[in-house]
Amino acid sequence: MIIFLFAMMFLFIGLGFSLWTAMGVSGMIYILLKGEFSLRILVQTMVGGIDSTVLPAIPFFICVGTLMNRSGITKKLADFADFFVGRFRGGLAYVSIVVSLIMAGVSGSAVADASSVSAVLHPIMKDRGYDDEFAAAINSSSAVIGPIFPPSIPMIFISVISGLSLGKLFVGGIVPGILMALFLTIMVAFTSRRKNYRTLKTHMSLSRFFSLLKDSIFAIIAPLIIIAGVIFGFVTLVEVAALAILYVLFISLFIYRSITFNDLFPIFKESAIFSSSIMIIFAVVGLFQYIVAIEQLGDKLLHVIQGLHMSKHVFLIFTTIFFLLMGCILDAVPVMLIFFPVLLPISIQLGIDPIHFGVVVVLNLMIGLLTPPIGGILFIQTKIANLDFDRMVKCIWPYTLTLIAVLLLITYVPILVTFLPNLLF
Repeated sequence: MIIFLFAMMFLFIGLGFSLWTAMGVSGMIYILLKGEFSLRILVQTMVGGIDSTVLPAIPFFICVGTLMNRSGITKKLADFADFFVGRFRGGLAYVSIVVSLIMAGVSGSAVADASSVSAVLHPIMKDRGYDDEFAAAINSSSAVIGPIFPPSIPMIFISVISGLSLGKLFVGGIVPGILMALFLTIMVAFTSRRKNYRTLKTHMSLSRFFSLLKDSIFAIIAPLIIIAGVIFGFVTLVEVAALAILYVLFISLFIYRSITFNDLFPIFKESAIFSSSIMIIFAVVGLFQYIVAIEQLGDKLLHVIQGLHMSKHVFLIFTTIFFLLMGCILDAVPVMLIFFPVLLPISIQLGIDPIHFGVVVVLNLMIGLLTPPIGGILFIQTKIANLDFDRMVKCIWPYTLTLIAVLLLITYVPILVTFLPNLLF
């Protein structure tokens, strides 16, 4: 029956149903055919799927990212980063990586970072002679840093469904996030030299530096507030997300004066719509998790893996391939919410650190945002860069492989993930 459940879900997705509709309808059909449960279980499990004290942080972080984009704060960060690295060959590509790393400390969403950073930088990159493919590729791949570097919306998902320490998950993503930025920087240096992009002479002076710093210092402080609040436990995650909204609202309205009170309703509306598209998936995943539990999918997988006599290293490469493939054909959220709770106990039995496993799974699925046919970031970039989807897929592969290299590194060198959480907690 569990195979039938997933087959129905894929069928409905192939027929053009939205993801949450496909999951909900296939779950309802399963319950009807099973005949052992009342349809009231639909309501109970869907309510249970969103019954969490941590989940309200998600719309708050999404709202922070939307505010920073609409208020022009992203542009200020780009100008500040451009002062330091803009004069190098391929300088704006380095700016994209730096700004994505800073924005990662605010929104925690790859899609939000991709849309905000690309909307600001792509036109400037085009004006400076960068081709559309290169600009789209680096803006897309650098956005994947967002869900890895804290705070991270996918890490919140992992914590909610598994009970793992959210603080440890957040801190575990710091080194992988920095490694992603470093590997992408090396890739940009190689590509920029091969394409022979011209260097840009910029006016370097203390007066200009302090002018840019004055204009961007409040924006730079925002991610520091969020990260410090979560790591040191001054406030809960939901509280720090709410404080981040108040902080960004204050600097946008009264310091930068880049938005007015009339702009707030459209910003909140956009954030609410985006948030609801995530929360409704959480609801139907609650139904799927219930079905997975009663079908004892975890025990069945454990017996299969034990029968194959997998070592933890073989299991890690198995899960890496599995999640990379699932990320190609499904949205990351349901894959994470359905399969992570099933595979986590198996990984623990094999001696794998659960924080390490959680970070590895998140990076696996976030790379799926860059892979066809589902890759959400690819569709955003095709609109921003005005590229055909085929061209977008062709130009993104070298950067996807670069991120897969980071994935393999943190998968088989677990101390890169676990060192900081063990040190701080």
